[in-house]
Amino acid sequence: MKTDLDKEFETAFLKASSSSIKLPPDVMLKLYAYYKQATSGSNYKSANSNVELINAFKLNAWLQLTRLSEDEAKQGYIDLVKKYIVK
Repeated sequence: MKTDLDKEFETAFLKASSSSIKLPPDVMLKLYAYYKQATSGSNYKSANSNVELINAFKLNAWLQLTRLSEDEAKQGYIDLVKKYIVK
């Protein structure tokens, strides 16, 4: 059964995914990191050892959130969407 937080997170994800708003790269990285922490926790997996620079930035952003629980990451994601996409 989904919690209210899960439902709000899914709604925020759909809004962010369908938005045509051009967000700054740092905000995009934060959204990515919160999403990964919220959906995967601290289970980092690299597709290959020859990681591109952008993937290194993504991984670094995600690693910075290891102290957050999945619920805290969901709330962080929701807060960013509300701040930058839903006005």
